Amino acid sequence: MLKMNPVWNPLRWKKSFLVSMLAFFLVIWFGFFDTYSVWTRIQLEREKRSLLQKTEQLVHDTALLRERIEALENDPALLERIAREEYGMRKPGETIYRIRE
Repeated sequence: MLKMNPVWNPLRWKKSFLVSMLAFFLVIWFGFFDTYSVWTRIQLEREKRSLLQKTEQLVHDTALLRERIEALENDPALLERIAREEYGMRKPGETIYRIRE
């Protein structure tokens, strides 16, 4: 009959060693392999912070655009300046000279 070395027989291991092996396995499993692992949660938290920062930037940009729309609706001089500078429009009878730098 073949005798097994007690080191290789899990039934002969100490309970504290078995508990520590189980705890180690559970830490590794819940840390990296589980669907809601700690690693996944860290990555999701980073993505959440990034998206919140992007949302704040977009809210700020939206506020600036609303102010610009308000200014364009209420200030005809600003509308005329933009039409002249950006689109090259002119009043009848005017001559426009463009100077290149």
